[in-house]
Amino acid sequence: MSGGYEDDEDYGDVIVYTGQGGRKKDERIQTFDQPLTLGNAALVTSRTTSVPVRVVRGEPDGSGRAGSMHYRYDGLFRVVDYWHASGKSGFLVWRYRLEQVSTGEAQTPVTPLREPAGQSTPTRLEATVQRIVRSTKVANHVKRAHDFTCQVCGIRLVTRTGAYAEAAHVRALGRPHDGPDVAANVLCLCPNHHALFDFGMLTIADDLTITDHSTGAEIGKLHEAPNHRMDQTHLAYHRNHHSEGWKHDTTN
Repeated sequence: MSGGYEDDEDYGDVIVYTGQGGRKKDERIQTFDQPLTLGNAALVTSRTTSVPVRVVRGEPDGSGRAGSMHYRYDGLFRVVDYWHASGKSGFLVWRYRLEQVSTGEAQTPVTPLREPAGQSTPTRLEATVQRIVRSTKVANHVKRAHDFTCQVCGIRLVTRTGAYAEAAHVRALGRPHDGPDVAANVLCLCPNHHALFDFGMLTIADDLTITDHSTGAEIGKLHEAPNHRMDQTHLAYHRNHHSEGWKHDTTN
């Protein structure tokens, strides 16, 4: 984070980071769309694997020499969300919400195919974190309205202590999405479809038709309940932050 991209937003323990590419060398403004490749794709991998990234902040060193900077390592951050958007210069940019990892939370990346040592007696560390407080009442209302049945696949998971479902916000809470924590912005989903929806693999049209972006096929319509109706503006927001990106995605 050193002022290289005009769309970056730095809030200290939360960063809305702009992906790489889309501009000529030594130019700060975007001049073409960013592809979901190289470092941009790597940050998506960090999101899916929960492996944190290291953040370094830079600022001019005061010498007046062009490009002369001071750099400071500011610790580990976790990629909690990613999406595409039209940047300030009008070109597609990939954006990532990074949240600082609290003391004791960070995990050392594990070498693939090598079993980690683990701990026979896990230790406890006291840590102070800031998080968005979600309304349990809103989540429970949506889940009860659908009898804990996934609105995408219609499956109802039953455990020994009762049915289980997850409440998924359509327009994410917190910067920069600032979605409301209200029932019209919440879906009742099974764990699988919750994850796919959050990753933008599923989008929902205004007529509630669901598109699976792994195949490009329409897989049916969102199940509704008489006492729970979605706000179409939030569904459109989710589509605009995910579905258009597939047109620019050059990965396989």
